[in-house]
Amino acid sequence: MSKIELSLPDRLANDIDRFVEQGDFVNREQAFEELLTMGLSAYQPVESTPEEEEHDLFTQAVEDQTDPAMQDDGGDEYTF
Repeated sequence: MSKIELSLPDRLANDIDRFVEQGDFVNREQAFEELLTMGLSAYQPVESTPEEEEHDLFTQAVEDQTDPAMQDDGGDEYTF
């Protein structure tokens, strides 16, 4: 297991100490490990595959196009 030296703001250190005192965790080490694990699990971005990236680029290009028939010229009158 790796050891890491960490400096925390007093507010976070107090919150962790309070969790330990309330019995949410056995000790600070367990609190740090579990809280970091939960945070990392929630943070991990979803990686897209090259196929998904190509689809996204195509979809965006199509969505950016405008159908001339759908454009509003500002009036409803027909002219010849």
